[in-house]
Amino acid sequence: MNHDGKLLLYLRDVYGNPLRGRVDIHLDHTRLLSASGVVRDRRVPGRLTIANLHDGVYKISVYPTLYFPIKQFVMINEGQIIKKTILFPMDPEKVTGIDAPAFEDLPDDIKQVLQNSDVESYPDQKGEALYSALDDLKKAGLLNIYHKMRATVLPGGRDTFSYVTSITRIRGDRFFAKVSKELLDEVKNSIPQKLFRVVPNMDHIPPPHYQSVGSLKTTDKYGNLQLSFFCNTQNLDFIIDADIDDASGLLHSFQVIEHYLTGRGTHPYDIHEILLQSQQLDPGYHLLV
Repeated sequence: MNHDGKLLLYLRDVYGNPLRGRVDIHLDHTRLLSASGVVRDRRVPGRLTIANLHDGVYKISVYPTLYFPIKQFVMINEGQIIKKTILFPMDPEKVTGIDAPAFEDLPDDIKQVLQNSDVESYPDQKGEALYSALDDLKKAGLLNIYHKMRATVLPGGRDTFSYVTSITRIRGDRFFAKVSKELLDEVKNSIPQKLFRVVPNMDHIPPPHYQSVGSLKTTDKYGNLQLSFFCNTQNLDFIIDADIDDASGLLHSFQVIEHYLTGRGTHPYDIHEILLQSQQLDPGYHLLV
């Protein structure tokens, strides 16, 4: 079997930039054990060439220092240079912070909502003071969901965030917000267009004095927006629990090596990477390492 094939790897982050740090690359030929090998501790340039490969299918496992490891398969052909681009999500444990926009640089709609908000654990803080008080995880979660809601346009022409009047609670993976009562009807009206679908609501606990009136999720393959609705039947106030579902986004859209994800919960930095990779939706901030 010939071994004059070459593999030209482009290792990129979700913005298409070359990876930072160093990598180990394991190459496992699916038929010839002797054709397997390891490229260790290589600084990542714009591209990386691996030569003297045998014909056939290789499993490539790439272990970066700052990103999740990825495994993929590639077919090597005799005398050819095979080009392959692999995208890597950042490992949240390696992130030191986020580069988020200043309050004055935010769009007007979210600035107004923050100004109107009375958020649990942030008494008497509104607008810029509230935004500045949020830690990186909560700020990332807020921006993830805001940009996803802005990008989710209902059949009537309004985006889902335009129905939000104020926010009552912010966590890294979700926020609770008061909304116009029309939002539930408009989201249900989008079901025939397959924008949203009805999903179980067992894991979403109503706030005090509210009861669940339904939960719906967008039909995106990865990075779904889920809106769980709660109603105070006495005054017909509506609150949503808004979150973005990670599900199997890292595992399948990036092909992250599975056991590195075992036991992990949803992380806002994972959502940042999934939105950029699977939907080309920029949450408006960068991860720092």
